Amino acid sequence: MRLLLRALKRLLLALVVLASGAWVALAFAFQLPFGERLTVAAIVVWALFVIAIALNELVRPTWRSRVLYLVALVGVAAWYSTIRPSNDRAWAEAVEHGVTGTIDGDIVTLQNVRDFDWRSEVDVTPRWQTRRYDLAKLSSVDLILAYWDGPALAHTIVSFGFSTGDHIAFSAEIRPEVNESFSAIGGFFRMFELVLIGADERDVVRLRTTIRGEDVYLYPLAMPQPAMRALFMSFVDLGNDLAATPRFYNTITTNCTTVIFRLVQALDPGGLPFDWRILVSGFLPGYIFDRQDHPPGMTLEQFRANASISERGRAAGAALDFSSRIRAPTPAVPATPAPETPTP
Repeated sequence: MRLLLRALKRLLLALVVLASGAWVALAFAFQLPFGERLTVAAIVVWALFVIAIALNELVRPTWRSRVLYLVALVGVAAWYSTIRPSNDRAWAEAVEHGVTGTIDGDIVTLQNVRDFDWRSEVDVTPRWQTRRYDLAKLSSVDLILAYWDGPALAHTIVSFGFSTGDHIAFSAEIRPEVNESFSAIGGFFRMFELVLIGADERDVVRLRTTIRGEDVYLYPLAMPQPAMRALFMSFVDLGNDLAATPRFYNTITTNCTTVIFRLVQALDPGGLPFDWRILVSGFLPGYIFDRQDHPPGMTLEQFRANASISERGRAAGAALDFSSRIRAPTPAVPATPAPETPTP
C-alpha cells in the first residue's frame, strides 16, 4: 500500500508539472516578443525541460529538481506580471474608440458612438458620432444574441430604446490591433484588451445579421424604468472606467456575457443568481425563459423562434428605420395548449 501511494504521488506531481508546463508554453506562444523562429525555439527548450522534470518525478524524484522547476515557474510568473493592458495601440478600425459618456441630470451625452456603413467586413465607411439621450424617455431594454460558432457560443449585446424611437446598443468586445484576429485560446493569455462599443443598431446588429450572416435573436427584458436607467448608467460608467483604466479580455472570466451579468447583478445582488448558462452564452435563452413571464404552454423552442430577427435584419438592409423593422410584428409561433383534463 505504501508503494502504491508513493507511485500515485509521483504520478500526480508529474501531471502537475506537465499541466503547468503546457500553460507556460501557451503563454510563450501568445506573448513572447520574439519572431516566430525564436518563439518556437523557446517553446521547444521549455518543453524538453518540463518533460525532463516530469520524468525525473516519475523515476527518481529529488528536491533539487522540484526547487529548480519552482524557481523556473516563479521566473515565468514574474515575466507574465509585466504584461499590462493599454489603451494606446494601433487598434483595428472597428474598435479604435470605446464609448464614453457624461451625465447632466436626465441628459446623457455619449462620445464615440459607432455608426459604420458596412458593405463587407473590409469595405466600410467609418463614422464616430456624439449623441445625446434623455433618460426620462428610456422605455425598453433588449438582449440581443448573435450566434457565430455553433449553438453554445453567442455574442451578447444590450440595446436600450427610447420613446423617441432612438436605440443605442452596448457591446463588450475584444480590442484587436490592426491585422490581429480573434483567438479563444489567446483570450486566456492577455492577448486582447476589453472595449465597450456603443453603436447604432443599424451598425452593430446589421453587421451580424447581414454582413456576417449570423443567427441573431432579440429578447425584450421586463424591467421597471428605474432599473433600466440604472443599467444604462452602469454601461456609461463601464465605458468611462475602461477609458481610464484598461483591462484585459478573458475568454471565460471577462467576456461579453459575464461583463453584462456583473452589471445587472450589481443592480440587484440577490435577484439574479449565477447560472452556468451565463458562461455558455448560447444557452442564455433558457435562462431568460425561466425568469420571465410568457404565454401558458409556450415551449423554449417557440420562445426562441419568436425572438429570431435574422431575416428581418437582412430585409431591412441599411434603412434608417432599421431598429423599427427588426422589431416589426410578425405572426408569433403559437404556444402549445395545455392538454385537457379528461372528464371522469
